[in-house]
Amino acid sequence: MLAIDRRAFLASSASGVLGAAQPGSPKRIAAIITEYRPLSHADVIIGKYLEGYNQDDRPPYPRSKIVSMFTEQVPKTDLSRDRARKYNVPIFRTAMEALTLGGDRLAVDGVLLIGEHGDYPMNDKEQKLYPRFEMFLKIADVFRQSGRAVPVFNDKHLSWSWRQARRMVEISRELRFPMLAGSSVPVAWRVPAVDAPYGAPQKHAVAISYSGLDIYGFHVLEALQCIVERRKGGETGVRAVQCLENQDCWNFIEGNAWVKRLFSAALARSDTRKSGDPKLLAKTPAVFVVDYADGLQAAAFLLTGLVEDFTVAVELGGASEPFSTLMKLQAGRPHHHFGCLVRNIETMFETGQPPYPVERTLLTSGILDFALESRIRGYRKLDTPDLARVRYHTPDASHFCAKGWGPDGKRLD
Repeated sequence: MLAIDRRAFLASSASGVLGAAQPGSPKRIAAIITEYRPLSHADVIIGKYLEGYNQDDRPPYPRSKIVSMFTEQVPKTDLSRDRARKYNVPIFRTAMEALTLGGDRLAVDGVLLIGEHGDYPMNDKEQKLYPRFEMFLKIADVFRQSGRAVPVFNDKHLSWSWRQARRMVEISRELRFPMLAGSSVPVAWRVPAVDAPYGAPQKHAVAISYSGLDIYGFHVLEALQCIVERRKGGETGVRAVQCLENQDCWNFIEGNAWVKRLFSAALARSDTRKSGDPKLLAKTPAVFVVDYADGLQAAAFLLTGLVEDFTVAVELGGASEPFSTLMKLQAGRPHHHFGCLVRNIETMFETGQPPYPVERTLLTSGILDFALESRIRGYRKLDTPDLARVRYHTPDASHFCAKGWGPDGKRLD
């Protein structure tokens, strides 16, 4: 490995954070992908760059340009080769070559790391072992060797492993490059288009969603976290996590007045709530119970069969009614919520500043990992001193889409 003086590296990295492109020109982006097939995250993120926000080969487009791709897997339904030919984007054999454009030094202004979808094993906690950490290390390796670093966006969890997720953020700090991560849910169109009052005390919070514990457990935790991080004092970390399932989930609601109250408020915001008894509709209910270090208590529910959207309700100090909102996703193309995410990614690529802290995704990655650990340990409540050290303040600004899509499915903003 090329030896680099740390002071020289940090100086060159800081100057390179805004990208190596000429001032005013579009940023050149490398896409590092596990799998690019129809309706994959690569399709609905990279597709916005290649095909436009509405994925119809018409404006508007993100300003940055995809200049290289690497795909670790190529399924029978692969789109990457067709898209590469159509839009004249080279596909490289390795992640390193995609970042260097076949040379020996970093040659792009930003990186999209999309490690979602593909044929990967599951562990005993039923987590799919996507190689985001391993891909991230390859990216960081190129940064080290080149003496320059550029902004990186990591889609969804940082990693299935808390230790790996923490290490990714540590490396971004060590090499001093901007990093953004996470889900499209926190930035999706909200109905109503409101955010939790910034700096207001919060006592309790509930989020409701559906689908699998790992794949959508992360989404519902980010829906929760993007609201509770705005509370008075900022984010103070999480001291304990517990997973409950089946009848214990319903017992938890019945045994806690605050849960029952906020559960009803959140459920009332749902656009997809099925009529009938929730206990009969949600056959495999689950909840992640989260105790924050400052005393905030929260619960994130997965209720497949009852709803198919994301809602949050929060009890605010001094308020007579809970704050609540729906984070609305578009079911079909062009999947508007991913356009909302790309808009925020573009902010980082253009300015060199993440619009919201990567620590949000670090904390939610950790909560999920420990919640699934609680599940295989007999649903015990687990103390999480490492998560109690994740403390941060989010900006007052909101980053969600305030408008949705029209009858033709195209975005209105």
